[in-house]
Amino acid sequence: MKSRLTAGERLLGVLVRLPAEELVEMAGFGGIDYVVVDCEHGPADVLTLRRHIAAAQLHGMDVLVRVGQNEPALVQRVLDQGATGVIVPHVDTPEQAAAVVDHAHYPPLGSRGFATYGRDGGYGTVQAVDHLRSRAERTLVVVMIESRLGCANAERILAVQGVDGVMVGPADLAVSLGHPGAAGEPRVRTAVDSVHEHAARLGRVRADIVPGPDEAKAAMAHGAGLVVINLSHVLMGVFGALREASGPKR
Repeated sequence: MKSRLTAGERLLGVLVRLPAEELVEMAGFGGIDYVVVDCEHGPADVLTLRRHIAAAQLHGMDVLVRVGQNEPALVQRVLDQGATGVIVPHVDTPEQAAAVVDHAHYPPLGSRGFATYGRDGGYGTVQAVDHLRSRAERTLVVVMIESRLGCANAERILAVQGVDGVMVGPADLAVSLGHPGAAGEPRVRTAVDSVHEHAARLGRVRADIVPGPDEAKAAMAHGAGLVVINLSHVLMGVFGALREASGPKR
């Protein structure tokens, strides 16, 4: 995934909150590049996540996991299950960003506990030196900036070694700036644009979460390397359209 991004590819993913690996399989058959499993707002536990990762890998898709705020143990556990990387919410300072990198990477860059006898190490079939090298090259760390403080520290956050990309959380940011439910408000958009400018200048991947295909195309056209479609939003849109098509209720 990192090599594809370095080569300039724009990758399309779906955000999965529902604990059903069939959705992951459908994404694979549909030609999606990767899946984001939401363990921040979604109900998935590690056992469910394990099935999601297995289904994705059968279709050649990478898996990123959005963990909860300040959950270092979960970062290691999802990577041990074979996730390609993590998305970590509510990163407000460079110190917090450095801690995320520390949790996600083996030494010397981080302090992740080393193991090759689990799923990520092929149950002991991968040589230790090869596992260290491949995970240093592969593991993707995306931080989420979602507050006034995070925006103010964006340049320093994104300058931290080992931070690969950034996703701005527009809903939380709008609340932080005093405009709940108004992600398109000018002050919110200005803050988002500023973060994206820092990312471009520092060579970090811009990751955008969008509600549908049209917005995905626009995000890619404006520089997003990772675009994630909110699958729950898409499904609710379909249900709404079906309800309208059925006519008024008696």
